[in-house]
Amino acid sequence: MHPAVRARAMIRTGPMPVPQRRTVRGRSLIDADALRVVHRAARVLLDDLADLTDRLVTLVQEQETAYRTALENDYAGTWQEVHRSLRHSVMSLLDPRRNRDAARRCTWQIGVHRAEQGVPLDALLHAFRLGGSLVWQRLVEETSRTAPEDVRLLVHVATDMWNFVDEHCTLVADAYREAERQLAWRRENRVRLLAAALLDGTSRIADLPETAEGLDLPEHGRYVVVAVAGGRTPGPSGARAAAVPPSTRVHWHTGGEVDYGIVLVGDEDPEGDEDPLEGLDLAPGAKAGVGSVVTGLAAVGDARRLADLALSICPQQGGTIRLTEHLPEALVISCPELGATLADQVLGPLLRLEPADRDVLLDTLSAWLACDGSAQRAGERLYCHRNTVLNRLRRCEQLTGRSLARPLDVVEISLALTARRLLR
Repeated sequence: MHPAVRARAMIRTGPMPVPQRRTVRGRSLIDADALRVVHRAARVLLDDLADLTDRLVTLVQEQETAYRTALENDYAGTWQEVHRSLRHSVMSLLDPRRNRDAARRCTWQIGVHRAEQGVPLDALLHAFRLGGSLVWQRLVEETSRTAPEDVRLLVHVATDMWNFVDEHCTLVADAYREAERQLAWRRENRVRLLAAALLDGTSRIADLPETAEGLDLPEHGRYVVVAVAGGRTPGPSGARAAAVPPSTRVHWHTGGEVDYGIVLVGDEDPEGDEDPLEGLDLAPGAKAGVGSVVTGLAAVGDARRLADLALSICPQQGGTIRLTEHLPEALVISCPELGATLADQVLGPLLRLEPADRDVLLDTLSAWLACDGSAQRAGERLYCHRNTVLNRLRRCEQLTGRSLARPLDVVEISLALTARRLLR
């Protein structure tokens, strides 16, 4: 058609209809009709909500084993929870905006509750999808019963219906995982508090069964505590400074400066001589003090004090000290005041000499004791003749009034030297 003729025709007859506008208006009319159908059926569901709840509870009980336990333990509580969830779902069909927040809060509470009960998340999500399927099925059944010609209109709200189900499945999963994180944090914190009380020696007898379960250690086993300091990467996430053999059962308690390992020795046989820390692997520069064996978790506080004592004997450059192999040092260090008094009483005359003279005599005494009383070997260690060693030892005897030929005097001198070395 010529453009001029077309223009005149449009003036006479008006604009040609636009198919899109008719489609949009038709779409809106269809949506309105679909909502009317949904609202009509939803009101019936709301009036018959108890029966709907019974049907869903039966379905869940049949299809989800995890829910059977919940229903057996608290049928009424579970039924009420399902009833609330369905009521919010149906109310959301009638007035989505007004009921959205309440429905979301209900779903969140269910996720938290079921996480606390230990119901698997897969079972919980399945229950929610069963609920969505049942509501949809009842909408179709009710519409088919009262107005079969309107069933086709439900197709236009199906997407919104299942989007609602998906939204609440996501929400309940988020709530469940958040509750799991909170529960895990509380469990870890509780275990940490129980372990701290155990190591401090303040644990209550009534808490021991819970402590044993939390630490995954037997209440009446035999234990040794290892105290580890230094050698750890700075920061809260630093690597631990020690590693026990893979077969060893141990619970680590991380502290600010010292990490403590509560190590299960084995059975309750007091004659057992096994060493679970024989393969203890220390980081460079780390120090480890291993206490003696105690029986029962209730005695772990004593074991920790012994481990601290062993740790205090460790040389500055690092290494492992087993208390049972260093009992004289432990005796000295366990009472610093007496140790200092002993060192002053026995070695006082030597300590008051000029530094150079003092150090030569003290080093000679230490070397002679380390060489089992052999002047020859002590001289080799000190790079001097054995007669020089003997002369220095006689001078030590004169100054201290002790004889190196008397065992009791040798013990006093040895302990005094140990006290000076450890307490200096």
